[in-house]
Amino acid sequence: MIHLRPAVAADISAMLAIEQAATSHPWTRNLFESSFGERYFNTVAVSTDSAGIEEIAGFYIGEYIAGEASLFDIAVHPKFQGQGIGQLLVDEFLAQGEARGASYFFLEVRESNQSAIRLYERSGFCQCGRRPRYYPTATGTEDALLYALSYQN
Repeated sequence: MIHLRPAVAADISAMLAIEQAATSHPWTRNLFESSFGERYFNTVAVSTDSAGIEEIAGFYIGEYIAGEASLFDIAVHPKFQGQGIGQLLVDEFLAQGEARGASYFFLEVRESNQSAIRLYERSGFCQCGRRPRYYPTATGTEDALLYALSYQN
């Protein structure tokens, strides 16, 4: 069973472990620590097993400023991928952004991350730009694709 709840600073170690397991170039602990504050809204997806033991399965980090919400980071631990948790997290990001008054939503994604691109497009995001050679890779760099979604409240 999966439920969502706001992330708290005590979740940073689990979020960092998921980031390290799920991405090739993970954020640092300092980046996670700096992403908790008034303008941020962060959520964790918590899995509860049949014995009642809880484990953080995924998370997102969002920021709200002046009518705009940005999805800075989202990850699902590999052992929980393919279960719809990413979609739950994106839906929650949109709902929480809208609750704060966001009319515009933004994110960027590695060009090679086709599963994330499909997730964002299913959620209504459209590609609106490209940052050449933005992300590091094992052999050089790759482009970031910029995505946007507009809500008219």
